[in-house]
Amino acid sequence: MKEKSDEKNPQKEMKRREFIRASATFAAGAGILGLSSSKAFGAGDDSVAQTTIESVTLNNGVQMPILGFGTLYLNGETGAQCVADAISLGYRLIDTATVYGNEEAVGAGIKKSGIDRKELFVTSKLWVDDSGYEKGKAAFQTSLDKLGLDYLDLYLIHRPRGDVKGSWKIMEELHKEGKIKAIGISNFEDHQIDELLEYATIKPAVNQIETHAFFNQSKARKSLLNYGVQMEAWSPFAQGRNELFTNETLAAIGKKYNKNNAQVSLRWHYQRGIVAIPRSSQKAHMAENLNIFDFELSDSDMKTIAALDLNKTQFPEWE
Repeated sequence: MKEKSDEKNPQKEMKRREFIRASATFAAGAGILGLSSSKAFGAGDDSVAQTTIESVTLNNGVQMPILGFGTLYLNGETGAQCVADAISLGYRLIDTATVYGNEEAVGAGIKKSGIDRKELFVTSKLWVDDSGYEKGKAAFQTSLDKLGLDYLDLYLIHRPRGDVKGSWKIMEELHKEGKIKAIGISNFEDHQIDELLEYATIKPAVNQIETHAFFNQSKARKSLLNYGVQMEAWSPFAQGRNELFTNETLAAIGKKYNKNNAQVSLRWHYQRGIVAIPRSSQKAHMAENLNIFDFELSDSDMKTIAALDLNKTQFPEWE
């Protein structure tokens, strides 16, 4: 899961925009330009240079961008345009899922971008209703067809429910056939990973889980490091819950670097070695979310952010 659509959260979106305007004013007053300035926060300057994003190496040697673009709630023509815009700004990791109902829109956006397929890292996910060997095989092909692609870079079991063993078996076969570059899981806890490893012949490359300042998943991070599985954060902004975009602690840290709360949050993920996939329907926000590679949070900053942890999910409705 990723960030809710800006249009679906007008109050939270307004608070974020107010903070962005304040940040832009501060930048102008300090004489600082670039993506942190009014260009990034304004109404879409297409001359903004593309950002090059670093990659992490998965346990099978595949390179995965450490910052990507989430697509939950981005549907139809709007969704396609958002994906094309994100790619134009430099995003290469594009994340979708069967249950999002937008794989066709994502595929249309990829096509519209005109980018070489080999430059992208596309992720989709197998939903619970499609779990098992035969259903999983059919669901994967349906996802490929909707996306208009010949292969996926990463395919995940979306939740640890249903016939996980059958799903993993077909995913391993598809991986060996070259139709999936890396296979992984989402929302799995340690005991569920242990169960999978009892029969898996290929170790999961990624576990995509809820991770943000209010649920920093320190225990899971350590476990995944021990497993050799890359941690990926869905909802890195907690969908704006607990007023993340106006949180005073994050704002105080951001002020030191002329960054807003969203950028501080993404930099925190980056420095923890966690792949993050923020979602936005606004091109200015997409550009802003990429502008995290020109500053470094101090150890003190990292500890201060860690202290915001509530050590529990902020999405109890999804459990």
